[in-house]
Amino acid sequence: MQYETHTIPRKRIRPAPPVRRRVALFTGAYNHIADGVSLTLNRLVSYLESRDTEALIFAPTIADPPVEHAGILAPVPSIPVPQRAEYRLSLGLTPNARSLLRTFRPHLFHIATPDLLGYQALRFAERAGVPAVASYHTHFSSYLRYYGLGRLEARSWQYLRRFYGRCRHVYVPSQSMADTLRSEGIDKGIRLWTRGVDTHRFNPARRDTAWRRSIGVQDDTPIISFIGRVVREKGVRIFAEVARSLEEQGVCHQSMVVGDGPALDDLRRQLPRAIFTGRLENGALARAYASSDVFLFPSDTETFGNVTLEAMASGLPAVCADATGSRTLVAHGETGLLIPPGDIRAFTQAARHLIRSEPERRRMGAAARERARAYEWNAVLARMAHYYDEALYPEAPWVGDGYAGDGYAGDVEAPPSQAIRAL
Repeated sequence: MQYETHTIPRKRIRPAPPVRRRVALFTGAYNHIADGVSLTLNRLVSYLESRDTEALIFAPTIADPPVEHAGILAPVPSIPVPQRAEYRLSLGLTPNARSLLRTFRPHLFHIATPDLLGYQALRFAERAGVPAVASYHTHFSSYLRYYGLGRLEARSWQYLRRFYGRCRHVYVPSQSMADTLRSEGIDKGIRLWTRGVDTHRFNPARRDTAWRRSIGVQDDTPIISFIGRVVREKGVRIFAEVARSLEEQGVCHQSMVVGDGPALDDLRRQLPRAIFTGRLENGALARAYASSDVFLFPSDTETFGNVTLEAMASGLPAVCADATGSRTLVAHGETGLLIPPGDIRAFTQAARHLIRSEPERRRMGAAARERARAYEWNAVLARMAHYYDEALYPEAPWVGDGYAGDGYAGDVEAPPSQAIRAL
């Protein structure tokens, strides 16, 4: 096929993305722990690799990691985080890691953790003239008070303002988290990148009466569940207080904790009558969600709330803290109830109300399931691909999912995709 030739002013020419885009990802959690951050980033890398993008991931690891990671992992040296040994603190870019970066020649740096590794990656990108973007996964400043370090919160925000101010984009998982960052002076390049949920896996149809009986729960006894990492900042103390208050009031229910973490032994001592399943995965996790009746999640440190979305997809009404993340997901009075953070009495009243009212549980659970359907993973991940192109080519608003061959929405018509690849 022949194309007509035209003379186009240089300033109007839009550069095409490389046929094989290369992204360097820097994160503090990738395969050594199975949490919301690591699972989201692995899903992102898998998606990108299926869309003509190479990814090289720099992250700490351990001898026998629990996650089978996506992409090529370049391990970096690390040490256990004090008081939280399941997490690793990266010690930065080694000479070997820097050599790998020079060989890989990434088109884009994506920094998921603002630690020493992330800081050195940002400086490397600046010196190399390569765009750097960041995703905000963990509300670190809110964690400090749970570990006796609340006095450092102001300084942490100062550092984060400087760090994210040097990034072309900052991807946040919820509007409420974006509002919080803006209130702290972090407002450059904010982009909304929510999370998704597999609504086929997390489904009310996974409810299993036989399994409930096998763990000692009567058919007519509502289960109120905490599902997630058993750590201080997830509000496990409040969950324990609520469960004990319900027992003292004679409210018929069964408390269940699904997950593992450093606060587990203490929680077992506080709740001797609760069921503890340990950490569950895949179908077993989906069954535990669907076999519950109320999801109680008092955490006020969420940036999004993956477990809340999974509970909603499973048809559960969620009782959550009225804080970042949960505030975006839960529609108060429709899909669940939002409670002032730390208000044990209000959490107890909300849980008691839902435990005693099966019609309310069914109504809110059905609405929660319907709301969760809007969070489809392919659409969520395609948005990130579009953001990457926006960061790389700010003057070229691409259409489609943002990859080579899709064409662009600029003022110069592009030839067909094969011609783009060949020119």
